Amino acid sequence: MPETTEEISKGLEDVNIKWTRLTTIDGNKGILRYGGYSVEDIINNGAQAEEIQYLFLYGELPNAQELKIFKENVQKGYNIPDFVINSIRQLPRESDAVAMQMAAVASMAASEIKFKWNKDTDRDVAAQMIGSMSAITANVYRHILGMPAERPKPSDSYAESFLKAAFGRNVTKEEVDAINTALILYTDHEVPASTTAGLVAVSTLSDIYSGITAALAALKGPLHGGAAEAAIAQFDEIKEPSNVEKWFNDNIINGKKRLMGFGHRVYKTYDPRAKIFKGIAENLSKNNAEVKKIYDIATKLEDLGVKQFGSKGIYPNTDYFSGIVYMSVGFPLRNNIYTALFALSRVTGWEAHFIEYVEEQQRLIRPRAVYVGPAERKFVKLPDRK
Repeated sequence: MPETTEEISKGLEDVNIKWTRLTTIDGNKGILRYGGYSVEDIINNGAQAEEIQYLFLYGELPNAQELKIFKENVQKGYNIPDFVINSIRQLPRESDAVAMQMAAVASMAASEIKFKWNKDTDRDVAAQMIGSMSAITANVYRHILGMPAERPKPSDSYAESFLKAAFGRNVTKEEVDAINTALILYTDHEVPASTTAGLVAVSTLSDIYSGITAALAALKGPLHGGAAEAAIAQFDEIKEPSNVEKWFNDNIINGKKRLMGFGHRVYKTYDPRAKIFKGIAENLSKNNAEVKKIYDIATKLEDLGVKQFGSKGIYPNTDYFSGIVYMSVGFPLRNNIYTALFALSRVTGWEAHFIEYVEEQQRLIRPRAVYVGPAERKFVKLPDRK
């Protein structure tokens, strides 16, 4: 620790950088609301992801006509240019899925040289980018698996269009419902690292695509994204439900490993999104023996983890069960694809925060640093240095 009387806020913890009407979190009570609506209420009423996308961009739930127009606007974004697809396909298939998303979105930033923030058009651009993110993510997945490029086509829902484009097949209602719920649950979570990184970018009045690229760069880091993959890898390592207790004692109690998918910077109780993901995972496991085994491992490990760490405010977070949902739908554990699916959901929240900040609170984000290096020194020319 440097010797100084001045304090810093490490990780900007508990520093408020903006006002927002988008999301509120009560970490002690396990409450998450979007624009005043609890996530439980939204999911229990069968909302489509597009309704929540509209809510974030416009501040109110849409009526039937507004939703129709919004969906049409989103669908315009499905037809991404060839150069965007090429920016993905020129990369090695082994590349990180989020890095591929970054390349694609950055190519859009390079092409949209005339972009200007404008209250009259910001939301139309954002809606079309939500559609483009579906096309980008589907093509990232297809490239990883060695499948030809495919743009989404309009269908009954955003979730269905994405899944059909990604998999190249018809999809079940169960699969669509699962991904629709994931899209909603991951829409926003106030200002974590990725949202903050994007806000820093757009505070310079850089374009919306560059803001998303910055957010993706932050999400790619293992301390932010990747938790769903890590949780699934942990369940795979355990192999069988009968191994859970021994594995927990050998690895967690003895301090050899961290319990992945547990703990959150904000929540000191059960993450409300985790409860919903758990219910979906349970339903999806009923007709799939492999998923059932992973789910049983997860729930046994969950019980031990809560018993051990619950008194410290450490509970399952949203990523603990979400990987099981993605796996059940058909997405393999490779190339950080689960984090790319997270980004597909979160792009709406990123854009909504950018618009809210630029339109209402615009100010260049420019923090300071406390200098703790040497005092003033005299420069010594190279021949005179020892």
